[in-house]
Amino acid sequence: MSEIDGAAAPGTLPAEVSEALDALVAAIGGGRNHALIARILATGAHLGVDPTERLDLKITAAALEEMRNAFRLFAPYSDVPKVTVFGSARTKDDDPLYRQAEATAAALAADGWMVVTGAGPGIMQAAAQGAGPARAIGVSIRLPFEEKPNATFAVDDDTVESKLVSMKYFFTRKLMLMKESRGFVCLPGGFGTLDETFELLTLQQTGKAEPMPVVLLDAPGGTYWTGLRRYVEEQLVPLGMIAPDDLDRVLITSSVDEAVAEITGFWRNYDSLRWVGGRLVLRLNAEPSDAEIEELNERFGGLLASGRIERSGPLGPERSDADQLDKPRIVLALAQRKVGELHRLIRAVNELPSAPAVATPPTVPGE
Repeated sequence: MSEIDGAAAPGTLPAEVSEALDALVAAIGGGRNHALIARILATGAHLGVDPTERLDLKITAAALEEMRNAFRLFAPYSDVPKVTVFGSARTKDDDPLYRQAEATAAALAADGWMVVTGAGPGIMQAAAQGAGPARAIGVSIRLPFEEKPNATFAVDDDTVESKLVSMKYFFTRKLMLMKESRGFVCLPGGFGTLDETFELLTLQQTGKAEPMPVVLLDAPGGTYWTGLRRYVEEQLVPLGMIAPDDLDRVLITSSVDEAVAEITGFWRNYDSLRWVGGRLVLRLNAEPSDAEIEELNERFGGLLASGRIERSGPLGPERSDADQLDKPRIVLALAQRKVGELHRLIRAVNELPSAPAVATPPTVPGE
């Protein structure tokens, strides 16, 4: 059977087309990714067979090209932890918010992180400037009224390569601003910043993204994020639109030190996670004691679909993939409806007496 068969639905491609696409994948060296590349090609072929509007085809082609360019940009830095900084393009360089963003990015870059921004002016420029050209990655958007990418990405040092990709569509840009990062810092901004912040919160609330540290950073004395919290508490919670503790997963602060500690401290003991069937595996930096396991079960038994939280060695699929075999683990059957509360368990794991005293940069997962 061809790798193409059944890959794209609905409809079936003619056998000769499927065979030709299959041969093309083999010719370009699909290797272990043969089936996935075949699915992409088959989907493109189906778009040609379907009565697809030309504009829809142009959107599809451009989005795929943009994702390819972004994947290539990020690939050399796949093993480096990244933090994304969001904020207004209109913030001036004499604004306290500008200094907050610059100082936060500089501190995280000094701690081994790369800083991802939208590559524009304002807060984006401040964060890229704080990180420096060697540790700044830019994902810009092409707008008719906005300036070119900020000066940090106009590198004139032959030893430093500019790390910049330009996007036509906001949805592909947002994907890359979020997909690669292990922490997020949001500073005050307009509709775009609020859009990015609320998408982050939605992904965390619904469990569509792995738990990550999210900081809402203001200037000293600022009320932007506390005003948002007040709106949430006075409007959304009473109407039952969100749970009362949904904002517990974020830190609202005006302190650069607290912001940096929140991003790095989230990875103090917690390292990564993986689902193996119906079991959730949390990989840690230090193995919890029997007493600590009992404490976790007492506090978080309500998150479980069945059984208990237990220590474990690597599970079978992890061993097959040689996936973080050196890390101690806890395993649990997490109730799916509780996935948005996983951040509470992670924070408790980080606070165990057995946890390392100093935060360890997170492991950047593979596929």
